[in-house]
Parts: sequence; C-alpha cells; structure tokens
Amino acid sequence: MVFGFIGLGNMGAPMAANLAAAGCELIVYDKAGTAERAPEGATQAASVAEVSAAETVFLSLPDGAVVAAVAAEIMASNQRRTTAVIDLSTVGVEAATSLSAELGAVGVNYCDAPVSGGTAGAKAATVAVMFAGPAELFEALAEPLQAIGKPFLVGGQAGQGQAMKLLNNYLSATAMAATSEAIAFGVEQGLDPTLMVEILNASSGQNTATGDKFPNRIIPGKYDAGFTNTLMTKDLELYLAGVQGAGSAKRLSEPLVGLWRDFLAAEPDGDFTRIYPFVKGGE
Repeated sequence: MVFGFIGLGNMGAPMAANLAAAGCELIVYDKAGTAERAPEGATQAASVAEVSAAETVFLSLPDGAVVAAVAAEIMASNQRRTTAVIDLSTVGVEAATSLSAELGAVGVNYCDAPVSGGTAGAKAATVAVMFAGPAELFEALAEPLQAIGKPFLVGGQAGQGQAMKLLNNYLSATAMAATSEAIAFGVEQGLDPTLMVEILNASSGQNTATGDKFPNRIIPGKYDAGFTNTLMTKDLELYLAGVQGAGSAKRLSEPLVGLWRDFLAAEPDGDFTRIYPFVKGGE
C-alpha cells in the first residue's frame, strides 16, 4: 500500500520520515517546498491532487482552515483514489465534525488523530496519537500508526480525538502557567529554582512543567521546547470554543486563555516555555 502524506513541517517531516524508515511507501507533498523536506525514499508529488492517488492520506497541517483547503483539493481531484484521510493536525472539534461530513459525502473516511509530544516526540516516534474513527480502520493502520508514535483509539466519532488533544494541551498550558507563577513566588522568597523543582518532583505538585520544561529548558535558559505560544494559544482557543459549545465548565479556562493571549501579544511566536519570564515579570 502507498500512503500519502501532506504537510512536512516541524511535526510532519519527522513523522513522515519515521513512516518511510518503517518501510511504508510514501508519496509526499508540502506547499512550502517538497524536495527539501521529503524523507529519503519517498516519492515527491507536485500537488495535493497527485497525493490523492494514495488510498490513505495523512495530513499534518497548521490549522483547520489549511486542512479544509487541502480536503477540498482532495475531493476535487480527478486522480483521487483516497478512501481515508488521517488528520494528525489540531483543528478543533467543530472543524473535525465538519470535515468528516464533507469528506464522508464523497466516500472518504475522515479520522482525526492529533498528536502530542512536540518535535522531539515526533522525531523519536514517541508522540501520543489520539485516533477517532472506525475500530477496523484503526486496526488496519496499526503498523503505520505505531511507526509514528503510540496510538490510542479514543472513540469512533470524528472530533473525539480533537477533544482529547485539546484537553491535554489545556492541562499542559495550565501546568506551565501555574508552575511559572509558583516558581516566581519561590524565587522572591529566596528559594533556589533547581531545588524547588527537585522537591516538587518528589511531592504532590509534580507535573509536566516540573518534570521536563523547568529542569531541561527553562532553568538552563534554553527555552527550546520547539512549540510556540502561537500554537498553544490557538489550541487553547479551540479548547475554549469546544467547552463553550458543549456547555461544560470554563471557570479556569477563560482566564487561562486570557493569560496566553497576553503572552502571545508581548512575544509573538515565542517558545511556549518563555511563559515563565513573562509571568515572572518580563525578564
């Protein structure tokens, strides 16, 4: 089977490379330039239409608008043999539901399968893949999904993978913001950041920020998580939209989104770990 892969950016390129390394035959395309991003051994397409000759097409794209545009090109292609689109992007619940209906109308099964783990996880093939779609398709795609990362079947309804990804990033963003505020408080009391993090990781306050971001990226001054505040704010806004659409609790999410919007305005496209100096006072 030949797999299509559209979107060879910071996340897409290493995921496509891992598919190729696992022996999957790929035809790939990236609007920004395919030749310099294509994994070794992959066939380079000149358009989305060419990729639609593959029965299963993976997408790794920046947002819902781009995914919708690519989906429209797939649907319009006279070369189309595509029967399944596996969307590794983060587009939100509403967009996934809409895409599922539109593609389903022309016989294409849309499955949202967003990933979490950052660029390091994409390179190491350790990202969580949150797949929402038919169980039989999930099982049929076991090998390529495992080449990308650690796949989970979260449900059979389009949008459920998005919901899982967004609630995950909401918790990640909350941990980053809350830990930044806590460490800033400790610093004002004369406590050592490294010691604080060590104690937190042995205590009930441990989280992803204390376990990775602070000891490996913030305290050393690297700020190199490879995930921007632009993308985090986008995901948080999608989460809030989903919460509002579902009518579920939003007491914490509304002020949190406000904080990340302020951070984005102050430092556009900055690494999301720089929330700490922003919270601390703009150092």
